[in-house]
Amino acid sequence: MIVNSDIKTLDTKTNTSVFPFAIITFIYFIVGFLTTVNEQLQAPLKFTFLSHAGSLKNTFTTLISFFFFLGYLLNGTLGSKWVNAFGYKNTILRGLLFMISGLFMYLFSSWFGSQYPNMEFSVGDAIIPFGFIIFVAGSYLMGTSAAVIQVVVNPYAASYQLKGTQPVQRLNILTAINSIGTTSAPFFVTVVMFSGISIESIEIKQLLLPLSVLIACILTVILITKRLHLPDIENTRAVGGEKLERSIWSFRHFAFGVVAIFFYVGTEVAIGANINLHAFELTESGHPITFFGKTDIMIGGMDLGIHALLSTLYWGGFLVGRSVSSFLSHISAKTQLAVTTILATILAIISMITQNLWFLVAIGLLHSSMWSCIYTLSIKGLNKYTSKASGVFISAVFGGAVFTLVQGGLADAFGSWRWTWILTVVCELLMLSYALFGSKIREKDLIN
Repeated sequence: MIVNSDIKTLDTKTNTSVFPFAIITFIYFIVGFLTTVNEQLQAPLKFTFLSHAGSLKNTFTTLISFFFFLGYLLNGTLGSKWVNAFGYKNTILRGLLFMISGLFMYLFSSWFGSQYPNMEFSVGDAIIPFGFIIFVAGSYLMGTSAAVIQVVVNPYAASYQLKGTQPVQRLNILTAINSIGTTSAPFFVTVVMFSGISIESIEIKQLLLPLSVLIACILTVILITKRLHLPDIENTRAVGGEKLERSIWSFRHFAFGVVAIFFYVGTEVAIGANINLHAFELTESGHPITFFGKTDIMIGGMDLGIHALLSTLYWGGFLVGRSVSSFLSHISAKTQLAVTTILATILAIISMITQNLWFLVAIGLLHSSMWSCIYTLSIKGLNKYTSKASGVFISAVFGGAVFTLVQGGLADAFGSWRWTWILTVVCELLMLSYALFGSKIREKDLIN
């Protein structure tokens, strides 16, 4: 394998500059922002592209998230191969190129849907526009971009020796900034993309201008990143044709960690993507969601909608929780994961019983540190296997596709979203079992 000669190696035993860490953190902010934009477009597209999807409306709507996370499953290992071959910086640039491709597909989908609204096909009683298929293809490319970039930023943040921090803290700082993107995205979709108008009145052509602006912004980020110095990190990847003696799956704590992250992302994304769909269902059935007694949120004469607030506060909980967790230097990742999964299980059960979605929103606070905890526990002691492990680990993010789609199918089958949140309970309990049992490291799995 060839290592890019212009990337300087950084000794991980020394204290280092904060600047490279800030670079990857900013790029991770972009990933979080666009990931949530993708999720938040589900509801508007349900009322535009999928207005005639009949009994399969929820299932087709959740295909947007399904194909986004399919990109993780199929291309996570591609990212780790690129890290080993070309280094961290060049892999990030390749990920950003996938991002541009996905945004162009979104743009083409919006143009095609507005210009040729009658080009469609049937699946059972559902009528699906071809423009929707183009959008789903773009979602897959966006997921591929996110997967490749995360293969870089997670091991980089965990291994980058920033003075006065430990790995789980650095990952919490990284993901806290990512959460700023996920928190702002729902209102970006509501206010910027659709100008705060009623969701039933949205037209697909309204996506053209904001998507063009996003494309211009990402092109600027690519040009800036290309000029920046992002040092490599020693002993986190195989270089110079080095062969790895063991299968990454032979590390038991890592293998169980992959399973844990599959279920974690499954429930994390399912809540963020589907809670607004549940809110619409409750409103249509005569049980509107209220916020301090109000059923709407007016800013500047625009109704921003409770559904946007639910998602925003859910992802906002990640920002708050990760900010707090970044200071918890004396509480182990194992303890944090055990406590948060127990509390999240209780909240999910209460939400189903009471049909109060604010309990689901509160789970965002608890989900905030789970990624950092599971990742830290999973890669501990892997050393030169770290970059390869990261690629496999990122592929498990496909859980976000599986559980979102399964929940949409269950909602159609049950005729309601109410009891579909049992999936969240199952996921939390499985993560709890990883914290208590699966994260234990065998002596032979520690690599010097």
